[in-house]
Amino acid sequence: MKLRPLKSVFAASLLFSAGIMSAQAASWEVDITNLTHGIHFTPLLVTAHDSSAHLFQSGMAASTDLKAMAECGDTSALLTTLGGADDDTIDNPAAGLLAPGTSTMATITTTNNYLSLVAMMLPTNDGFVGMDAMMIPSDAGTYTFYLNSYDAGSEANDELMDTSGCAPGMAGIPGAPGSDVGTGGSGVASADSNTMIHIHRGVFGDSNPAGGSSDLDNTIHRWQNPVAKVVVTVTP
Repeated sequence: MKLRPLKSVFAASLLFSAGIMSAQAASWEVDITNLTHGIHFTPLLVTAHDSSAHLFQSGMAASTDLKAMAECGDTSALLTTLGGADDDTIDNPAAGLLAPGTSTMATITTTNNYLSLVAMMLPTNDGFVGMDAMMIPSDAGTYTFYLNSYDAGSEANDELMDTSGCAPGMAGIPGAPGSDVGTGGSGVASADSNTMIHIHRGVFGDSNPAGGSSDLDNTIHRWQNPVAKVVVTVTP
């Protein structure tokens, strides 16, 4: 029997061990904080995935599933596309809305290296907070990210309330969790000229609760980026 050199056996052992280690799942504690003054986040969708996956991409057209989330706060189609909730896809970690200044935690167990999350911002027409395929280091540690608000580019930012129902593509804000909006606005803007996903311009609002151009209050609902803070704690 021909024996393999000891050096070759040792090298093969190291490669085998490295392969096992690379396949081992890591634990991520994902802490998400709403940094806004008067905007609520609808139920969050948080997922770990490989480098080929995207819930959304800035500069690209919003998918039908993304529009449903950005305009109506409905993550069910996105969740189905991801294969449902499991160890590395957490649906609605806050068990409801995430109010201004509050935080929630999603615990993920994954062999993947990329993190994405989305949630609609209320009250807006099609604004959402998002993280697109952020690479998370495999080394143990705590990693902090600040997230921008995005416009899905799929609906006019008229800043008018319409709680009669929500259908993607139909203008109107479906809800205001703070019950701090007005009525009777004439409408701030027509359809966006930029129909791709882009950084949200924010809302204009006004100070007239029974008229004006907007149903939103410019002392409550306006914001500047970033709108969320995400702290990921990695435990291999």
